Amino acid sequence: MSRIPKNLSLEPEVIERGERYSKIHGTNLSRLVSDFLRSLPLEPVAAHELSPVVRRLLGVAKGGKSDREAYREHLHKKYGGR
Repeated sequence: MSRIPKNLSLEPEVIERGERYSKIHGTNLSRLVSDFLRSLPLEPVAAHELSPVVRRLLGVAKGGKSDREAYREHLHKKYGGR
């Protein structure tokens, strides 16, 4: 496997954290970055593959009802318009 040298610009704190993590886990920073990049999905993730929490957050981000609005609606249905 040939390696193509690349230069990455990283914050010093990030490098230090990566080096500490690498030392604890018996690897090196290059392997850590390579493994991370290799694990990234190349295809968009379908909504059904997301966890329920992420799907709810995604709905809110797209202009869905907030938890407060959903709760008020629930109370209105449960107790009526008192």
